[in-house]
Amino acid sequence: MAPPNSGVHHISNPCIYGDFVSSYAERKSRFMKWLGKLFKSGSNRGGARGGVVGRAHPQLLGEENVVWSAPARSVDDRSRTGKERGDAIALTMAEDWKQPSGCSRETNDQDLARSLQDTPNSPSFPSYGTTQYCPRNLSLCSGCQRDIGNGNYLGCMGKYFHPECFCCRSCRYPITETEFSLSGKDPYHKSCFKELTHPKCEVCHQFIPTNAAGLIEYRCHPFWSQKYCPSHEHDNTARCCSCERLESRDVRYYSLEDGRSLCLECMESAIMDTGDCQPLYHDIRDYYEGMHMKLDQQIPMLLVQRQALNEAIFGEKNGYHHMPETRGLCLSEEQTVTSIQKRPRIGGHRLVGMRTEPQKLTRKCEVTAILVLYGLPRLLTGAILAHELMHGWLRLKGYRNLDPEVEEGICQALSYMWLESELPGSKGMPSTSTSTSAASSSSSSSSSKKGGKSQVEKRLGEFFMYQIAHDATPAYGEGFRSANAAVSKYGLRSTLSHISLTGNFPL
Repeated sequence: MAPPNSGVHHISNPCIYGDFVSSYAERKSRFMKWLGKLFKSGSNRGGARGGVVGRAHPQLLGEENVVWSAPARSVDDRSRTGKERGDAIALTMAEDWKQPSGCSRETNDQDLARSLQDTPNSPSFPSYGTTQYCPRNLSLCSGCQRDIGNGNYLGCMGKYFHPECFCCRSCRYPITETEFSLSGKDPYHKSCFKELTHPKCEVCHQFIPTNAAGLIEYRCHPFWSQKYCPSHEHDNTARCCSCERLESRDVRYYSLEDGRSLCLECMESAIMDTGDCQPLYHDIRDYYEGMHMKLDQQIPMLLVQRQALNEAIFGEKNGYHHMPETRGLCLSEEQTVTSIQKRPRIGGHRLVGMRTEPQKLTRKCEVTAILVLYGLPRLLTGAILAHELMHGWLRLKGYRNLDPEVEEGICQALSYMWLESELPGSKGMPSTSTSTSAASSSSSSSSSKKGGKSQVEKRLGEFFMYQIAHDATPAYGEGFRSANAAVSKYGLRSTLSHISLTGNFPL
């Protein structure tokens, strides 16, 4: 069902239930009551203000909706107060539709006297209108298209219904409340309409509350469109360290030993130890070689925990690091680093039993090692490796003292290009395809060996590309956009040559 449109009206007391008088004695009683009041009031012959004459059209409220303004009443409630005299009356006689106005009936004095004494506060009913002013569709229910017959009916929006036929557009159950919501010409229970239109938090699954100004305020992830209450940013709700989505109340994330959380989708392709990462590392080195950027030195690569990576960053003199969470490092100093040698096992919703081992890294060239945070999906791990290998290539080729915007920007461009080669045909992303033709054959061959990617992995890859393209930091964000523009215009090798000569991107 299409969502309701924005023309919403919340109507209070919109309908009136009427009952057809089915016996001749009761019709006679009602008629004589009115006749008695007529002689008493004299001046009120025209009926109360706002009333509907006989079977005339219902009262209009607003510009769009035709509704009854009188409150609903039960079938057996025959009496009305004087206040109700100004309300629209939906009481009529089924048999009178077929008789001309002014027809006479026989009566007797005893019945007349009894009827006048029964209800002293009986309202002054208006006189019957002529048949030319009667709604032609009054006898047909707009819900089931059948004759209303001798029973209760309901008038709303200029139409008439059996009470059980006036139903909510969403749940299809009858609307019996005195208030309901109207969207266009479709009625809804207020609760059903709220369910359809009021945003729900995708974390706690409750309606998102209003703020102090009475407005609905929520957070929405720019890529995943995950809507959630602002309070979940500060109530220790787990956030995936890879895709940034918050943990829903009905889904449990995996907890890594270094305090990070990993969602189930990212867990599917997560790389957990150094041995598991070696094939991917060699694929990316082949990607560089396919672009005539072969790395002559064998640079060690280690998967590490968050604490080990932070300690290595603290001991590193050079480099610009992406805060608040750095996920990779091109190391140039001699250090002892604790790497992951055996992947952890799953114990409930925790990853436990990891085996680590300290390794002494000696400096044999400008690059000592490449460190990458463990537990990230394959495509994100590969993007980090492509970035850090570009740092290594620049240092080995003698690119010195580059501004962070230039060095980090061109490294992000290589990371993006590798993701682009893994996800051909990605939409909505800035393209660097003109510079990757040389590597297309090696990339396609390695992809065929790995097999096709699932839709989940493709979507994750698109998110990682989105992260690079929309990074707001000066070095990684603005640097990438400048590098991407230069590579797209001049090609990768010409851009690198210009950086070598000037230290800046070509304009």
